[in-house]
Amino acid sequence: MPDLSTKFMGLSLKNPIIIASSGLTDSVEKIKELEANGAAAVVLKSLFEEEIILEMKETEHRMTGRPFLFPETIDFTEEELYEDSVREYIRLIKEAKEAVEIPVIASINCVSSQKWMYLAKEIQDAGADALELNLFFLPSDDDREQLDNLVITDAIIHQVKEIVSLPVSLKIGYYCSNLASYISRISEAGVQGLVLFNRSWMPDIDTENLTVTSGPILSSPGDYNQTLRWVSLMSGKVKCDLAASTGIHSADAIVKQLLAGAKAVEIASVVYKHGPKHIKVLLEELKKWMAEKEFKSVDDFSGLLKHSSTGNPAAWERVQFMKNFSQFVS
Repeated sequence: MPDLSTKFMGLSLKNPIIIASSGLTDSVEKIKELEANGAAAVVLKSLFEEEIILEMKETEHRMTGRPFLFPETIDFTEEELYEDSVREYIRLIKEAKEAVEIPVIASINCVSSQKWMYLAKEIQDAGADALELNLFFLPSDDDREQLDNLVITDAIIHQVKEIVSLPVSLKIGYYCSNLASYISRISEAGVQGLVLFNRSWMPDIDTENLTVTSGPILSSPGDYNQTLRWVSLMSGKVKCDLAASTGIHSADAIVKQLLAGAKAVEIASVVYKHGPKHIKVLLEELKKWMAEKEFKSVDDFSGLLKHSSTGNPAAWERVQFMKNFSQFVS
């Protein structure tokens, strides 16, 4: 029987499939079902930086707008405290850790290094196995230069790493003027993992009603190529583990990402489409492929087809373009 176990940022996983941060992971019952169907770890649905800061301000307003001298006196009032989303999130971590054996990874979706940082320590104290920071920098933000994003990323990493000792990963997008340099710099800043890539909202246009609408929310099987490209190019050059995300809908796509150098994959859309039981299907197909190729473990083929850690990846990609497109005819 092939050994599907792997390690991602120091966490021992029974297989490479992690359920990505989404509505699939926002309750203990859903997490238990995912574990029962073979998920190796879950990333809890993200708390957004804006939510955290807004509730901090609301809490401050409630405290200063009531007749107590000091905030500590709240503990001695008869009023039932409002349980905001931050408290609910901490409770979810604690209850999930009691209910399942697989790693539970917390997630914060952030755009700055503002006051939300305190939450990292609370997440660690609640028992989370790791923390994923989803850095949501968008190219449509014309108030920011690329250098600003680098400075903010460095600040977030260093401040969080000063607060917690648990493994930290960054989930990033591919909108960057020098993505290879950006990924390398992140990996040298002390994170244990990088997840390539998060999925942004995409617009569409309703030509009948002349309105802007939403494009597909879920990924499609053809969306994995961008991730595959960068996992392959960077897996031999970074100082942390890589996980692949977006467009992974089949065991074949999982195999490709592992061959390119990913230690694990994060999936969500395929589970939305087919349900948690489909995780078992993916795992059986992965086992079948490994048996046919006579691989006894994931380690036997992980990174087998990654780009060489030597040489210029841009030059290599140019050669591939010349080779594959110059003779293309319809």
